[in-house]
Amino acid sequence: MKTILITGGSRGIGRETAVLAASKGWSVGINYVGNEAAAEETAAAVRQAGGRAALVKGDVAVEADVIAMFDATEKTLGRLAGVVINAGIVAPSLTLAEMSAERLRRVFEVNVLGAYLCARESARRLARERGGEGGSIVLVSSAAARLGAPFEYVDYAGSKGAVDTLTIGLAKELGAQGVRVNAVRPGLIETDIHASAGQPDRAWRIGATTPLGRPGRASEVAEAILWLLDDASSYVTGALLDVSGGR
Repeated sequence: MKTILITGGSRGIGRETAVLAASKGWSVGINYVGNEAAAEETAAAVRQAGGRAALVKGDVAVEADVIAMFDATEKTLGRLAGVVINAGIVAPSLTLAEMSAERLRRVFEVNVLGAYLCARESARRLARERGGEGGSIVLVSSAAARLGAPFEYVDYAGSKGAVDTLTIGLAKELGAQGVRVNAVRPGLIETDIHASAGQPDRAWRIGATTPLGRPGRASEVAEAILWLLDDASSYVTGALLDVSGGR
């Protein structure tokens, strides 16, 4: 049974990815930062789906936490074969002119620094020249990276643009080390991230305007993530896969 670590694995896309991975034979490290009850529920769902689960608390923007969560996952479940870098935040809708430095700093700390720290630690664990056995890294970006999210979240969009660039560059660094690096870019997905930004109806309101006429489901994004993790995508690296209903 192969082992995967999912950051932000307790809810939304992270949770659906964890459960789907378990159904396909993965052991799953579930990272969370504050909601232990949600993490426990996800762990129970992973076990019900046939996988092993380990809960690993930590803030992805804190280097010591990132190292500890990787260590704990491997100690409990064994050597990592895959990592899903999913943890991210968004703040309430504002124009850039209205955003405080504190807001900007926290969004970039979690979404950019956090992604880079987790990607760095993944590279250290998976790269063959460092004693790893290769594997797959999947980063969760956003369609906002190419749309810009004007009048709503240009800070979030910019942070996901950095994730796209990280994906492309790291794929080139690690290709010879047996590690594939890809990103999914979800569009309007039914998760509670919209409510956290003060727009609980946003996914359906804007999702209705997509070519497919609806928002996406977290399970649909999870399917794309698992494909990129799996050997079925063995010749895919450095890719940015839109899961956005055509938007």
